[in-house]
Amino acid sequence: MEACKRRRLRKDAEINRERIMTAARGAFRERGLDVPLEEIARRAEVNIATLYRRFPDREALIEAILADHMADFVEAAEAAELADDPWEAFAGLVEHVCGMQAADRGVTEALTTCFPTAALEAPRARAMAAVDRVIERARRAGTLRADFTGQDLMLIMMANAGVLGSTRCTAPQAWRRLIGLILDACRADRVGPPLPPAPSTKDLNAAMSSARPQR
Repeated sequence: MEACKRRRLRKDAEINRERIMTAARGAFRERGLDVPLEEIARRAEVNIATLYRRFPDREALIEAILADHMADFVEAAEAAELADDPWEAFAGLVEHVCGMQAADRGVTEALTTCFPTAALEAPRARAMAAVDRVIERARRAGTLRADFTGQDLMLIMMANAGVLGSTRCTAPQAWRRLIGLILDACRADRVGPPLPPAPSTKDLNAAMSSARPQR
């Protein structure tokens, strides 16, 4: 009897965890990473204490939900390294990442936010290392402007996040025009006067850390 009770409790806990994660995916996608946890509990039809038993804080819940998206970022960046055409690899990667942002408000924020957990920062670092190699290959091929850096991709994602924040409901395809304009400006044969210096990785990380959702 006691063993049956324990199994039932474990099953109930698993069901509640999945309900919370399903609710969180929808809430983050629609409203972003700072949606109140009480709202997620309401959607999951559990009380807030049950949510906190499964996920002790907001960052633990974000980590569980966004792990797959960070894995997608890694996969896309590493696949771009293997593409035949260096420019198409670079442009396709930019479009893919910005499309991830367009599809999910939580991802929009996550890709331009630093988190203290290795579960999210480790795959981001792996993805950005691959991004740097994709950028270098396109520069060597003479198709991408020579002064483009990995920090510039972060600026593109930040700019895309801003456009999506203003147009997601009224002009949901506007981000595609933004990325088209940016990619055209990135081509080596479009280069005009030298660009101002890129922000340092340290400065970008500071900006991304300040954007982290609060508990």
